Amino acid sequence: MAEGDGVVTRGIRIRLDGTASEGDIGALHKWLEREKPLADLARTDQLRIDERSRTDEAGAPMGIGMDIVVAVIGGAAGAMFQTVVDQVIRSVEAWRANRRAVEDGEPPEASVEPVRPDDR
Repeated sequence: MAEGDGVVTRGIRIRLDGTASEGDIGALHKWLEREKPLADLARTDQLRIDERSRTDEAGAPMGIGMDIVVAVIGGAAGAMFQTVVDQVIRSVEAWRANRRAVEDGEPPEASVEPVRPDDR
């Protein structure tokens, strides 16, 4: 393995608002894993999608909240990082539109932001 391979160098945090259920987190996670551009990167070990407990500014856990973190690994974190961010934003919006169409009520709001690998 070359230096830097397998090392998370950039991340993207997806945070759903307080109206989200645990089911919403799981459904969005699965949706992201099936989005072709993201799935292709994951298949080649350039990207990983995980759920993490949400923490406050001091690093303490906040209730049962979860975030989804898309970790961009190694060389993929450089030149193509903004492309991955844009794809994640489009994928989250597509998930929200789909949820609106198949479930009652408005889907939770979502924020998508780049983070350092150790940030939660």
